[in-house]
Amino acid sequence: MKKFNKITPEGTKDILFEECLAQRTVSGRLAQVFRMRGYNEVITPGLEYYDVFDAEDAAIPQYEMYKSTDNKGRLIVFRPDLTLPIARLTATRLQSVEKPIRLYYNQPVYRNRKDLSGRSDESTQAGIELLGAAGLRADIEVITAAVDALSACTEHFRLELGNARFFKALADELPVSADRKEDIRLTIESKNYAALGDMLDALEPSLYTEAIRKLPRLFGGAEVFAEAERFCAGHPVLSETLNYMRTLYAALSALGLGDRLMVDFGLVQRNDYYTGVVFSAYVENHGDAVLLGGRYDNLLKQFDAPMPAIGFAADVDALAAVLLDAGAIEAAPTPEVLVHAQHGFEIRAQMVIRELTAQGKICESSVFETAEAARAYAKRRGIPQVIELGGEADV
Repeated sequence: MKKFNKITPEGTKDILFEECLAQRTVSGRLAQVFRMRGYNEVITPGLEYYDVFDAEDAAIPQYEMYKSTDNKGRLIVFRPDLTLPIARLTATRLQSVEKPIRLYYNQPVYRNRKDLSGRSDESTQAGIELLGAAGLRADIEVITAAVDALSACTEHFRLELGNARFFKALADELPVSADRKEDIRLTIESKNYAALGDMLDALEPSLYTEAIRKLPRLFGGAEVFAEAERFCAGHPVLSETLNYMRTLYAALSALGLGDRLMVDFGLVQRNDYYTGVVFSAYVENHGDAVLLGGRYDNLLKQFDAPMPAIGFAADVDALAAVLLDAGAIEAAPTPEVLVHAQHGFEIRAQMVIRELTAQGKICESSVFETAEAARAYAKRRGIPQVIELGGEADV
């Protein structure tokens, strides 16, 4: 039988040296942004009961979850998402906490991706959730926090704004089943415009079929609102959503993002999950979004604690890769001092290392039997100073 003791499972990898430094750097920068905005860190279990993610609006396919059972035979999953566990946590442990509740996290998630997309099954996400707050002020707060989080890692990003209500209102005007609406949404999300055209061609032409056909092209700056306006005439939900997006875009424009702030009415991801504004961020040379977020006002009621909520998750792995590609992460530092002890001076060597590290110097303790071997090792490693104890003077 073949043994798999020298490889990692598909979709996972070992993380080494500079990659570790990059991930720690990103995590530290994001945590600083979140803490300074009044958010408190929470840590949820890596294992959760399947029921947490079996909610109607969870929008996580069952096949994407890594599953197991506990010692009582109950179905558990490796955490595939962080918003739902935080919703569970808020509904149980934080019921009596004054609203709004501001939480942040930095934890791995696990997805069993069978589509051979090249995405990792294990990835780290850092983000915030603002629970118990609705309206423009809350949306501006969270989106601005997303901008600050991205800016802490790179200046070269693009932020796209959409609204889940816009597509939903258009789709509700189509004479098709809920399943067919979801098929249409998926074709837009996957940018399969040929399939979208075929689906819409099978329907009676109308203002709303035309609007859905053009959704992917309703992308750009403030001029997009004028293009979208003609589809909203006489429709209160569409008009209200468009006006709200225009107000939000105008407010966020004051952040100085320029053409890095875009409107995209084709953002239709997880439409059964999001209920209002949605947003995504992208960086050069990385195809997938490095940050995803939006408003999800219906989710908490599934845990018997209805309240409005909005949040986002940043892809720590992707942002770490951005820092590495930009040369913003230094190589793992070489020790400055190697301390070698003759027999009987081993503890003295450790005391010297304590003193030197307290001064900020990176030190290694020699594990070699002879000073000659220690010097040869230091030369190979490029360690500039060797301290010998119990023998010759420092060299």
